[in-house]
Order: sequence, then structure tokens, then C-alpha cells
Amino acid sequence: MTIADIRKATDTKMDQSLAAFQNNLTKIRTGRANPALLDSIHIDYYGSQVPLSQVANVALLDARTISIQPWEKGMGAKIEKAIRESDLGLNPASMGDLIRVPMPPMSEERRKEMTKLVRNEGEAAKIATRNLRRDANEAVKKLVKDKAASEDDQKRAEADIQKVTDRHIAEIDKLIAAKEAEIMAV
Repeated sequence: MTIADIRKATDTKMDQSLAAFQNNLTKIRTGRANPALLDSIHIDYYGSQVPLSQVANVALLDARTISIQPWEKGMGAKIEKAIRESDLGLNPASMGDLIRVPMPPMSEERRKEMTKLVRNEGEAAKIATRNLRRDANEAVKKLVKDKAASEDDQKRAEADIQKVTDRHIAEIDKLIAAKEAEIMAV
């Protein structure tokens, strides 16, 4: 393994860590409706648990309401029950074969709790990124110890890895700030 391979692998792993963080942010509730909020809900469909998106069409009616259109007539009650029993605190209302899920307005206290949750997720993503940097630096040091690279190469590689780390941490900070602004917007 060369220094270039280590650098490339580290960059790829940091990108994956960033993507996982973005995915976690979509699951955190804001005052606005977001169909991705219901991705974690699974419905009992003929004896097996399947994601809501595989038994119904999930879309936005307006900024505060999600609509769910089941593909089969009998699924409405099961979908409503699954949403009520989830830990999202949502109360679906059935209108014929259309299910409406209004997003309740969040209190100031709840908004602050959500921003703390976003910061904790962001800190976990930063820690993962820093751990990847540490692993990469250790791999470069091992190459130098095995005489496969010079100490000058090590210094350049560590500087490059630090730049990649700084770029990813700045991106995480941007995502945190954007999500906090979204949560605090009334």
C-alpha cells in the first residue's frame, strides 16, 4: 500500500462518514414535514415487515403535512397504527383511502432539545472523521518504519490528510448550522 492509496482510502471513508451523518440528519424532526421522516416505519404486510415506502406512496401535501396513499385498500389501518406506535409523536388522520400526517408545531423547549441532538450527531461524525485521520497517519508511519517511504513523504502525507480532515469537518459544521437553522425556524 502506498501513501497515495492511504490518502485515497481515507478520503473515501470520510466521504462515507459524511454521507452517514447527512442520512442521520434527515431522521431528526424539524417543524417542517419531510417524507424521509417516515423511512424508519415498517408495516406488517402479509406476515413480513416492509418499509412504508414499499406499500404506499409518501408525498408532501404542504409544508406541514405528509400524505400517504396506500396501494391496497386494507393497508390504511395498518399504516395508521404503525405511525401512531412509532416514537415520532405523530397522529395520522384517515380521509377515505388517503392518510394525512400533520406535523405538530414544536415548542421552544423541544426545538432546543433537537438542536442538542443535532450537535451530538455532528460531534459523533467529527470523532469518526478524526479517528480515520489517526488511522491514516498510523498507516503512513508504518510505511516509514518499514522503509517504504521517507520522512519527508510522511510529513507531506500527514499535511494532506489534515487538509482532507479539515475539509470534512468544515462540511459537518455547515450541515449542523443548516439543520439548527431549519429547526429553529418557526
